[in-house]
This record gives sequence, C-alpha cells and structure tokens, in this order.
Amino acid sequence: MNNKTKESIDNMSYDSMLYLWRNEPIGHPYFQGETGDYFTSIMKAKRANITDSEHTKTSKNIGWER
Repeated sequence: MNNKTKESIDNMSYDSMLYLWRNEPIGHPYFQGETGDYFTSIMKAKRANITDSEHTKTSKNIGWER
C-alpha cells in the first residue's frame, strides 16, 4: 500500500467508508490484501467512535444499491 492510498483511507469519513463497503464490488482495490486489511481496521476504529444510533442513521441514509 502506498502513502497516497493510506492517506486517502485515513481521511475518509465513516459514512464514506460504509458506502464503499456496501456498494463497491468485491474486487475494489481498497478491499484487497494489505490495503483491505488497513481499510477494515480503520473502518472498525471509526465505527467504535460513534454511537449505535449514529451508525443506524448513517446506515439508513446509505441504504443498499442492489
């Protein structure tokens, strides 16, 4: 993973991360290998810093695009 990708992930909001998690294809580069592991760990950390009601609101706002 390069510094630009790491910085991009670090600067994403939880909302943006959850949107990608739900709507991008499985093969998206942010979900592969070392980058995927990093994305997942940062997303989990950001999730831990919000309340359940904030997560629910975000989740409902994003919905599913399937």
